[in-house]
Amino acid sequence: MPYCAPMESLPGQKFLKMHGAGNDFVVLDGRAEKLALSPAQARFIADRRRGIGCDQIIIIETDPAGADAYMRILNADGTESATCGNATRCIAALLAEDSGARTVTIRTSSGLLPCDILGPGLVEADMGPPRLAWGDIPLSAPADTLHLKLAFGPVEDAAACSMGNPHATFFVPDLAHLNIETIGPILEKSRMFPERANIGFAVIESPETIRLRVWERGAGLTLACGSGACAALVNAHRRGLTGRAAKLILDGGELLITWREADGHVLMRGPASTAFAGVIPDFC
Repeated sequence: MPYCAPMESLPGQKFLKMHGAGNDFVVLDGRAEKLALSPAQARFIADRRRGIGCDQIIIIETDPAGADAYMRILNADGTESATCGNATRCIAALLAEDSGARTVTIRTSSGLLPCDILGPGLVEADMGPPRLAWGDIPLSAPADTLHLKLAFGPVEDAAACSMGNPHATFFVPDLAHLNIETIGPILEKSRMFPERANIGFAVIESPETIRLRVWERGAGLTLACGSGACAALVNAHRRGLTGRAAKLILDGGELLITWREADGHVLMRGPASTAFAGVIPDFC
């Protein structure tokens, strides 16, 4: 019996494949006609063997409150996320290419994300202030968010914050012998995180350089996680390990993260690229 994809309502739908430092997205335009993807449809699109393949599906919608667009984010497992830093830069670059604007403001369910277009394929996004209180991350019970009593295997003593989505960062001496694909999903689903969490593993190479890998909730081990890079810098500075700005080296590229002292906002500068355009066919 042939495999039948759950895509009955989407054949003929145009899409773009984009990525920010290797964190890749299928981008759908829902401004003219609202798109309501089921979790099964999202999982199929994200499937790298049977679908198009991506870490997240991004749906651009009209924002009734007046931002340039509303961005809806679906993880590869079909769950919804409140924010995605790399996708924010990609959508800002896409909208700016259409309008010629040098500044773009995108709304997600976590709030407004203003972006500056710095050059071709280079965008800086204002990710807003980190949320550091245990209830804002959220954690399941009161805890010191700078030193969580969370451990598994060779990692322990995480620092947590929210960048619109929950993050826990473990500072480790090296990444070479760390089996993130085993450790990550267990920590992601710890009882400590009622909404699950993105789990970062960071090596402080210098006060200005952090090597980072992130297990993303709902997507797994990705080539880059923009909000995870923001969280790593915030948590590293809180621990006294770095200054307020650092280069984050991820598997898919580099991001420059600055935790601005004046207003507490976190700025993320990095690439935004379009890989190809396509049309969703009639899979069945």
